Amino acid sequence: MSLGGLNEDIGVMKNSLPVQVSTVQLEYLPSANTGTLLVGKATRAEIGSTTASSYFRVELMDFASNLPEDATFESVNLLLTPNASRYYYGDTTQSQTFYVHRVVEDIETLNIAPIVGTNNVPVYVTGATIFSDQQFDYEAMALGSLTFDPWVQSIDTLSVQLDDAFGQEIFDKISTGHWDVSSNTNFQQYLKGLTIVPDDDNTVVLGLNDTIYLDINYSYMGIDGVRKVGKKVITTGSKAYQYNHVSYDRSGTDFSPLTHVDRELPSTATNGDVFIQAGTGVVAKLEFPSLKEFLNEPDIAVNKIELEVETTGDNYGGYRDPNAMMLLIANKYTGVPISFVRAPRATSIQTAPLVAGDTFGKNNRYTFNMIDYIKTFDDAVYAETCLYLAVSSPDIFGTVHTANLAKEDNEPKIKLNIVYTKFR
Repeated sequence: MSLGGLNEDIGVMKNSLPVQVSTVQLEYLPSANTGTLLVGKATRAEIGSTTASSYFRVELMDFASNLPEDATFESVNLLLTPNASRYYYGDTTQSQTFYVHRVVEDIETLNIAPIVGTNNVPVYVTGATIFSDQQFDYEAMALGSLTFDPWVQSIDTLSVQLDDAFGQEIFDKISTGHWDVSSNTNFQQYLKGLTIVPDDDNTVVLGLNDTIYLDINYSYMGIDGVRKVGKKVITTGSKAYQYNHVSYDRSGTDFSPLTHVDRELPSTATNGDVFIQAGTGVVAKLEFPSLKEFLNEPDIAVNKIELEVETTGDNYGGYRDPNAMMLLIANKYTGVPISFVRAPRATSIQTAPLVAGDTFGKNNRYTFNMIDYIKTFDDAVYAETCLYLAVSSPDIFGTVHTANLAKEDNEPKIKLNIVYTKFR
């Protein structure tokens, strides 16, 4: 359009460039020390099921063998509480069941060794950690289970009664001052950890506090002749060894070919359907085939450039869209994220907050300011890169937030909108 005749040789124009989109399964998504135990299972017809189990080391709160002489073991209970945000994802109208198992393999961190001359370590991996697809062996027989109604806003404490023989054995070691309970190093050799696993029929993933308490309860006769109770407390060990194992089953869906082996699925193979998911590490790969050519056109100056993403979800309820998204810059051939799209005129990661849709057909959307990103588009370091649309940090590591992209004419509704000045 013309600038009101002020200068007929200058025009302000608008354009939208095409975006090529694929669904990509990331490798190496950290899930340790997120502040939340994720446990449960959620299923959506279009993408399949997502299952979260939590693993953690445990340690004694004290090593004193100061039990009363006539102390008798009574019970052992694992106490769980909701996390601060009372996070949930899925259907909370059905009863849920958790199982507690004894881990029989050392829970250890993994270090990705950098390869000289390559970017093989994702930008968000800063050292040894545990990743969401790792799993450690545990006993097949559960120590205990609990079935409960997931009234998320009113749950205070979940108490799982565990096997008496398990508790009696620990109690006996404490009462005799056994070597196994003389230090946490020794104790963790004896009890390598616990894992909380959901039942296969569960319908929601819940966020729990990452500090648990395992109470060894006992009773004894007081000096007043009245029976009294006491407890020895075991709690979560180092948070670096608490992590969430997040798995998926996409069989029977258009996304069944997307695995940890075959990591990319173009939208043309899924009728334009694309989703992103935290926890499992699913992102949308974005490429702009005509952007470089457009930016190299003579006599133009870009005034504003925005990436707009529409989704089909809600901003409330059990399957609500993520609160915000971010853009990773990734090597398009190896798939490894090497950087982030920054906020304009800043060094921080740019996050696009959820803008809610309405009842008149307007979708939820996320909008990114791309003006600083295009300034680096011709840099050699970014020549062979693409963008990954992902759930924003830290939620990408500690939730299973999921979003399905909206589509139009079997293509994802993602637009790269440009406002520019044309000098004629």
